[in-house]
Amino acid sequence: MNWIIHTTMVSPNQTVVTEFVLQGFSEHPSLRLFLTGCFLSLYTVALMGNMVIIALITSSTGLHSPMYFFLCNLATMDIICTSSVLPKALVGLLSEKNTISFQGCMAQLFFLLWSGSSEMLLLTVMAYDRYVAICFPLHYSSRMSPQLCGALAMGVWSICALNASINTGLMTRLSFCGPKVITHFFCEIPPLLLLSCSPTYVNSVMTLVADAFYAGINFVLTLLSYGCIIASILRMRSAEGKRKALSTCSSHLIVVSVYYSSVSCAYIRSGSSYSPERSKFTSVLYSILSPTLNPLIYTLRNKDVKLALRRLLPSFSN
Repeated sequence: MNWIIHTTMVSPNQTVVTEFVLQGFSEHPSLRLFLTGCFLSLYTVALMGNMVIIALITSSTGLHSPMYFFLCNLATMDIICTSSVLPKALVGLLSEKNTISFQGCMAQLFFLLWSGSSEMLLLTVMAYDRYVAICFPLHYSSRMSPQLCGALAMGVWSICALNASINTGLMTRLSFCGPKVITHFFCEIPPLLLLSCSPTYVNSVMTLVADAFYAGINFVLTLLSYGCIIASILRMRSAEGKRKALSTCSSHLIVVSVYYSSVSCAYIRSGSSYSPERSKFTSVLYSILSPTLNPLIYTLRNKDVKLALRRLLPSFSN
């Protein structure tokens, strides 16, 4: 997952770094224009798509159900994730040197950790919601009450804010005395630990613990939920019932597959094989591409969302 990295203690005559330089994609100047167009397009689609999802769910009474309540939270997380990464990345592509203050770097790290871990935990909650809807349809309303849904959403945001605070707080305690070039297009834990000139063992251990919980335990819980869902669908006698049950969870299953595939590409590697180039590419998958695809998947594959969108569009034309 992440790495145990050892560094030396800072000496009294070393200069403390107050700002970092984000390397970004400066080693590929010929791709700068192409990447600027791609990132700007992806950011626009992600921002507008997720804002439309939030507007549809809040304004359409037909979408006031637990599944869409959680989807609204997911869209909010996607906006936070892309907005914490892409604006600064675009600045780097349009300027010769992309600097970020130490405080700005820590803020970016916090919001990225908060939104990323929240999305993993929320996808598990959404898998449980689909499990209850398909395996216990008669008790769905009582089991997934508004109070429980609100508590689950609040728990996701709070637990992940605590996780982000702990890991960001541990990062602020480290000393950075040069070099100050982050081999990435945003502030992420692994490249920052490589720049530290003070011990990073505690940071690495806490990061591994967080990875084990978010990427490990949540993935297993999601698999268990869908295992029960598939078993329940196979027991159905009606072909129409099977089709309807599959349609209610197909969008979420695609989103889970896309997100966990991108995260796996980003973080499942050996500790000695960290590659800045590979890290940049895989980071695009989970921090930019996944938030862009999520609203498209839910819009194109969900009849209720498409119906609400058709009702909303005429109201703007009138």
